[in-house]
Amino acid sequence: MGIFLGGLGIHNFYLGYQKKAIIQILVSVIGGVITCGIATVAVQIWGLIEGIMILSGSISVDGKGIPLKD
Repeated sequence: MGIFLGGLGIHNFYLGYQKKAIIQILVSVIGGVITCGIATVAVQIWGLIEGIMILSGSISVDGKGIPLKD
C-alpha cells in the first residue's frame, strides 16, 4: 500500500500510525497546492521508501507494537 498510495498515508492508517498518516495527507494536499505539486512528489517518495522498508522488514511492528506477519 505504501508503494502505491504512499502520498496519502493510507499504509500508515492501516498500520495504526494515525498521526504520521494525517501529516502525510496534509503535506501532500496543502503543501502540494502551495508548492505547485513539489510537496506531493516528496510525500510520494516518502511513501515509496516506507513501502520498501515494510517489505524489507525494516518496519516490523504496527502502531500498537504488534509484530507484522509475512
